[in-house]
Amino acid sequence: MDIIDEKMVSWAEAKKILEKKVKDMELGYEQKNALEHLKKFSKLPEKKVEDMIKELSKNERLKDRHIMNIVNHQPQNIDELNVLFSNEIITLSEDDKKAILNAVSKFT
Repeated sequence: MDIIDEKMVSWAEAKKILEKKVKDMELGYEQKNALEHLKKFSKLPEKKVEDMIKELSKNERLKDRHIMNIVNHQPQNIDELNVLFSNEIITLSEDDKKAILNAVSKFT
């Protein structure tokens, strides 16, 4: 199998892809585990996820991987947000952090 394209997706989108795929064919071991995990931890409907991504995309400092990480983990406070960015080179101001947390709380 050749990899043609690679794209960051939210847990909600990955769950939708796997649920669609399970109708067409039997999933492999890893795919079954991934789907089980996503059913358990992907809490937001796809529409809210899309809206949150649009809101977070307004911050020009955030890359796609940052946005997906925020959307998937939905940090509720500054400490949780800091953990998500602990291994990143990007430095966020306090205003950026508050804007991110406001966007998350708006959709959760």
